[in-house]
Amino acid sequence: MAALPPTATIGVVGAGTMGVGIAQIAAAAGHPVLLFDIRAEALPAGLERIRHGLERLIDRGKLSHSTLAALMERIRPIQRLAELAPAALIIEAIVEELPSKRRLFEQLEEICGEQTILASNTSALSITALAATLRRPERVVGMHFFNPAPILKLVEVVSGLNTADEVAETVQATAASWGKQPVRARSTPGFIVNRIARPYYAEALRLLEAGAADVATIDAALREAGGFRMGPF
Repeated sequence: MAALPPTATIGVVGAGTMGVGIAQIAAAAGHPVLLFDIRAEALPAGLERIRHGLERLIDRGKLSHSTLAALMERIRPIQRLAELAPAALIIEAIVEELPSKRRLFEQLEEICGEQTILASNTSALSITALAATLRRPERVVGMHFFNPAPILKLVEVVSGLNTADEVAETVQATAASWGKQPVRARSTPGFIVNRIARPYYAEALRLLEAGAADVATIDAALREAGGFRMGPF
């Protein structure tokens, strides 16, 4: 399945840290991006966060002023959810609450066309549950980025029980075209990374509580001896 072309509009709901990071990624790949947040004041703050981060790249000689300007022009803040209607893919990055995300997807399903893909950046909520109240649950998929989204490569593409294979494949191919390293997962608790990481962190705490070593030693062992690292992804 092919990735969405750069001409395809990407919608992002939520102008917090994750939302603006995802908007930046999509815009850097050439897509027109529509950015919405129910809090109007979050939009200019989010855009300024993107600009500030990119200006630091200019200072380090890794980005030109013209590239920054072009990228920022591709991100358009919008005031009404209905303006997301033209989007081919909408990624939500709102509060991590099932009822809130469900309500948002129900609204988007009324606004958007039948071919629009609705993706959630949830780190652990069930994709099956998120889609359960929709008429087209096959168009819902998880697209879990890690923070900071513009830097970390890994993206979990998560299929619920009703997610169509072609939807997940399109999102996987799109993430790869954005320079990410997508991995496919089923909608099980914690998906892949958090499922692995939670007991990993807990065992480190148990070692500390048992007096096996001090914090610095445990940290060094985990980092330098094959421990959990997010960065290489």
